[in-house]
Amino acid sequence: MTYLVIRARSDRGVTKKIKDTMMMLNLTRVNHATLVPETVTYLGMLKKSKDYVTWGEVDAETIETLLKERGRMVGDKPVDDATIKASSKYKTVAAFSKAMAAGEATMKDVDGLKPIFRLHPPRGSKGWGGIKRSYTVGGALGFRGEAISDLAGRML
Repeated sequence: MTYLVIRARSDRGVTKKIKDTMMMLNLTRVNHATLVPETVTYLGMLKKSKDYVTWGEVDAETIETLLKERGRMVGDKPVDDATIKASSKYKTVAAFSKAMAAGEATMKDVDGLKPIFRLHPPRGSKGWGGIKRSYTVGGALGFRGEAISDLAGRML
């Protein structure tokens, strides 16, 4: 299983430990996203930075859309089937995204693939829904489960 993690808040006034944690997650700016595997280490990092990021379980279709629309290779080249085939053992973006969703692959398996996605702020009247409250009470922060795919769709 893979998590999509999106940074929702700035690090202004944040402790150094949480800033370092977000740097380790490759979330250096607001509206940046990354894909991380479900491991104990990453879950601890997500819980530590829960007041600044939102995350959830992502499916293969959403990963494929993210890679095709917002994924970038080194040199700011777009991601397509030819680049995935040339720089990894996977033949297509769809095959790579299925492997990532199953937890069998990571972003590091493709040589030259940048680990972040630069996203647009959430479109629609709801926007973030409040960046100072948890998702469980109507805000934008913390764990949101499979609803992360809806948010990612509004940010593409």
